[in-house]
Amino acid sequence: MSVARIRSWKVWAAVSAAVVGLTLPAVTATPAAATTPAYDTTYYKNAVGKTGTSLKSALHTIISDQDKISYDAVWNALKTLDQDPNNSANVVLLYSGVSRSKSLNGGSVGNWNREHTWAQSHGSFGTSAGPGTDLHHLRACDVQVNSTRGNKDFDNGGSAVSGAPGSYTDSNSFEPRDADKGDVARMILYMAVRYEGGDGWPNLEPNDSTTNGSVPYHGRLSVLKQWNEQDPPSAFEERRNDLVYANYQGNRNPFIDHPEWVEAIW
Repeated sequence: MSVARIRSWKVWAAVSAAVVGLTLPAVTATPAAATTPAYDTTYYKNAVGKTGTSLKSALHTIISDQDKISYDAVWNALKTLDQDPNNSANVVLLYSGVSRSKSLNGGSVGNWNREHTWAQSHGSFGTSAGPGTDLHHLRACDVQVNSTRGNKDFDNGGSAVSGAPGSYTDSNSFEPRDADKGDVARMILYMAVRYEGGDGWPNLEPNDSTTNGSVPYHGRLSVLKQWNEQDPPSAFEERRNDLVYANYQGNRNPFIDHPEWVEAIW
């Protein structure tokens, strides 16, 4: 079910309740069986119909079946995954939306580099194969904008970010431009489901803090949930998800396929 359809359902439900004079209870987690997207009867078959911790656990088992790549291999992967749909010689940069030549990858001013949306220091996993190279949260990003974001948690507010119109930052948080808000939310929450403390990596979890530092948490969950609804999955995200699944890791970001599962779990 798309976020738009969820909103339509909520409006319809509210109107219907008013007509019959009922008081609606708060909308709670919706079981994951409302629609039948392409992978529901195959890839997600053991998750459909569940909510809460049961859904999270089922999704963890499903998406942990994953091929890992090296950090060096991430460069070429991002040139494919983040390719500008209007210019195949360029990539689209996270946080700024700038289209930049694929060849300008590196660490200098004017280059793009590999942004860990879930900051490496939040769990200290570095760049080793696993969370440090997981393409579902690694994105092409301007070097200076990436430096401004650093390892900050995500939240609303702050001062405008130079080189990234529509993005803002303060001492302990970063707000991406509107077109990237949902992308960021779904990447962070993917990481929280994929990495649960097994296979040698820390248990990554979202929380509502913006001072997480080196602990394996990322915030703010309440804001990320809002962003997920505000900015539904785009064709760019969906294409990227399909390519990671088919060509690189063999696993999917379930919140791109089912953004309503965010509310069903959290």
